[in-house]
Amino acid sequence: MSDVRHVLVLPDRDAAEEVVEALRERFGVVEEPQPVRDALAGEDDAEDAQWLVVLRDEEGRLDPGELDRFAGEWEGWREEP
Repeated sequence: MSDVRHVLVLPDRDAAEEVVEALRERFGVVEEPQPVRDALAGEDDAEDAQWLVVLRDEEGRLDPGELDRFAGEWEGWREEP
């Protein structure tokens, strides 16, 4: 069993929360990932912060390219952890 993780970067909290819901429907993700705020250094305005959704994928069943296209639907992307 490997410790594979996918990190989806989203532009705002609403997009991150929608992605969490859609992950269950589209990819059958059972363990619900929690959106996490990723403020840049020195950033005071929460509206400008990016949000991350971290997915564990021990079985390696999630396709990285498919996840990148999926995040793109919310103007986001998949980043290598």
